[in-house]
Amino acid sequence: MPTAVVEEIEPASIINRVQTDMVNFRWTINPYRGCQHSCVYCFARHTHSFFGYNTGDDFNNRIVVKMNAEAKLREELRRPGWKKELILLGASVDPWQPLEAKYQITRGILRALRDHGNPLAILTKSTLILRDVDLLADLAKVAPVRVNFSVGTLDEEVWKLAEPGTPKPIKRIEAMGRLVEAGVPAGIMLAPIMPGLSDSDESIEGVIRAAAEHGAQFLAPVVLHLRPGAKEWFMPWLRAMYPGLLTAYAKLYPRKYAYAPEEFQERVQQRVHYFMQKWGIGRERTIAVPKGQMALPF
Repeated sequence: MPTAVVEEIEPASIINRVQTDMVNFRWTINPYRGCQHSCVYCFARHTHSFFGYNTGDDFNNRIVVKMNAEAKLREELRRPGWKKELILLGASVDPWQPLEAKYQITRGILRALRDHGNPLAILTKSTLILRDVDLLADLAKVAPVRVNFSVGTLDEEVWKLAEPGTPKPIKRIEAMGRLVEAGVPAGIMLAPIMPGLSDSDESIEGVIRAAAEHGAQFLAPVVLHLRPGAKEWFMPWLRAMYPGLLTAYAKLYPRKYAYAPEEFQERVQQRVHYFMQKWGIGRERTIAVPKGQMALPF
């Protein structure tokens, strides 16, 4: 993994209001900008352009660290107008990406949320979250908590090529199981399901079976979407690594379209639900993504 270029900042606010009505949550926190996990398909790549950085290597290696996150969050949670609404942690970057081991920004955020008893949803690929199982378990006793581990496939070739900075998929599933054992509600976001790479019955059932065996409390599938900033990075990667899939992807994701056709998504979801029933995972509300809508599991 290349050495990250770090920019330490102190933003004026830490809780961000979602500027769209196309998702079913209103507030997010992102401890960092940019993500060392370097997932080729990451839908948040476009956010790096806000800093004047590119959405490719800069997103992977130029990381903005919000140094005052805990103090600013405590200030915002104390405001009279704050109604303890659900906050999503990790909408644009992974809160437990490798730099978190040094900076511990996310741990500070969890302390503040615990002390204020604020509901929390989490999206992560990182096993570093286990460092904070104590805070998550404490928060789960006083407020709703849900941890979603993103796992799209157990195939190690696809994982290494598409998500080079992340822990092994099976390690994420094992971490999910440890959170469940500690009393923290946790499950799997089966995502992204990539056409031709992780959408076979064997691949889908493999993730679902492992999730069930490790006590997943819920599971929701999300088919790959390629929003601006990600598509420009993903398609050259596909051309280099899996050129035989280019024609199929051109049909599924033509020009400006970020989302696979709804009929394709529905067929994938039907197969996911079949295997969820087979392996005994309760059916969670799943993500059917109309054109122009953001796919997140909440």
